[in-house]
Amino acid sequence: MSNRDLDTFVDVLERVKALDPVNTRKWFDELSLVDFSGGQVEIGCPDDLTARFLEENCKSTFMQAAGQITGHLVSVKFSVKQGASRKQGKSGGEQTGPLLRLHPDYTFDNFVIGPSNRLAHASCVAVSQSPGTAYNPLFLYGTVGLGKTHLLHAICNETMRRTAGARIHFISCEEFVNRFISAIEAGKLSDFQNQFRTVDMLVIDDVQFLREREQSQEEFFHTFNALYNNRKQIILSADSPPGEIPSLEERLISRFKWGLVARIDAPTYETRIAIVKKKANLRGLGISDEISEYIAQKVQANIRELEGALTTIYAVAKASGEQITLVLAKQALGDQVKLAERQINISAIIETVSKHYGVRLADLQSKKRSQSIALPRQICMYLARNLTRHSLEEIGGHLGGRDHTTVMHACAKIVELEQSDAKVKTSLVEISKQLSKQ
Repeated sequence: MSNRDLDTFVDVLERVKALDPVNTRKWFDELSLVDFSGGQVEIGCPDDLTARFLEENCKSTFMQAAGQITGHLVSVKFSVKQGASRKQGKSGGEQTGPLLRLHPDYTFDNFVIGPSNRLAHASCVAVSQSPGTAYNPLFLYGTVGLGKTHLLHAICNETMRRTAGARIHFISCEEFVNRFISAIEAGKLSDFQNQFRTVDMLVIDDVQFLREREQSQEEFFHTFNALYNNRKQIILSADSPPGEIPSLEERLISRFKWGLVARIDAPTYETRIAIVKKKANLRGLGISDEISEYIAQKVQANIRELEGALTTIYAVAKASGEQITLVLAKQALGDQVKLAERQINISAIIETVSKHYGVRLADLQSKKRSQSIALPRQICMYLARNLTRHSLEEIGGHLGGRDHTTVMHACAKIVELEQSDAKVKTSLVEISKQLSKQ
């Protein structure tokens, strides 16, 4: 292989990093050029996980970068280096299909532990070390962007590392439901049942999407029983605890509570700093402590927004050719920080609504159901849902401990009144103006 080809490959990698900062990783430097001929570049990867990550997330970017550097249309192929790790294994049938797509970043080593997630992390480690016996089922819940999916991937990655040939199905609840419906339509329900009831570990993300799907709940009930009775591990995640998922059958709620239910909360300031440093290291970014502290202070909602902030800083630095400094970070995050600082909180909404309607805060949080109290309370829930990042559960908690479904009903009611009741529409406009001034 010529030095010219190697130099071109290095240029392609640098162009990829500039074109796609979201998917850029430190381990890109471990990629190697296997072949560059006949209009195709073959790239060697450290293991199957990274090869699959590149194939599914970065192939078009690599082709675009190669085309820009060479001036020709170039196809891209990712292969695993000879003698490299093949973590994905087999399970009698083919294990590397769509039911096990693991992210190479989502491992226990890359998970930052803090007070908000310590129990969830410890339980996931225990399950990966002793599937089917430690905590079964394991149910993780929390709002979006707090690390639930990371932990699910980490369990699978660690289980595959420890147990060769482990049969693991990791699937979203929505895909589970869609596959079930397709199996019924195709007359292949027995194949579907055999696929999901004979695994060593079943991992389902966002199980709250089972709500209001009676037939799917019935199927999952029997799948759950089959796996549990055979001492196979079941792991579930949702945005709320089992008892607060709307329209979920009581028998499923009961079974979801048989093992361990672990909550994940928003990370603390110190944990956010550690997360920023860990995510920066994964991307090969050299950022100072003061930059990490600045990001952690200004971006507080969830881990995904912390990652987004890092991506923005990286992209600006690449585009400008400058070093990542605190000044550059502040410039890059200017709009995001202003938006975060303007974020309206629930307390402000409740206070503004109570003044507008002349009701007491204690009444809004009470069990009173009179129209003079119920309407302002519902407006508080509606505005909190639309103007804050809080979950339905958290909003209900601020208003007398109402549950998930009560908040959903309130939001739907106000949407309806906004269209049919001029007074309500006017009140919403006036209250929103007051909040914007704050």
